[in-house]
Amino acid sequence: MEAYALAATILVVDDDALIGIGTVDMLCDLGHTARDVSSGQAALDILASGERVDALITDFAMPGMTGVELADKARLLRPGLPILLATGYDELPNGAVSDLPRLGKPFLQSELIEKLSQVLARA
Repeated sequence: MEAYALAATILVVDDDALIGIGTVDMLCDLGHTARDVSSGQAALDILASGERVDALITDFAMPGMTGVELADKARLLRPGLPILLATGYDELPNGAVSDLPRLGKPFLQSELIEKLSQVLARA
């Protein structure tokens, strides 16, 4: 498995700390810089700060703000930011509609890098 040709800075958003830490570990093993936060608002604060973020990976189901809502707000702050939605849902609940590329949970490192490479290549 090859890592993305250029190291990227990835922001991981998941309210489950173990999933966030595990995803960060997988990304770091692939040569990326990664950081995790546990809420959509924390992610928006980082995006608004101007801190380097090359891509966003977000859980769908989180308290306070879904991953789709986060993506919509993130795109206002950072148009063109590559965003990957990580979810265990085959279909998004409650009529949520999204054009975001999806990464099915649970996922392997090989699936993560494949999907992440696709969204980074489109940026």
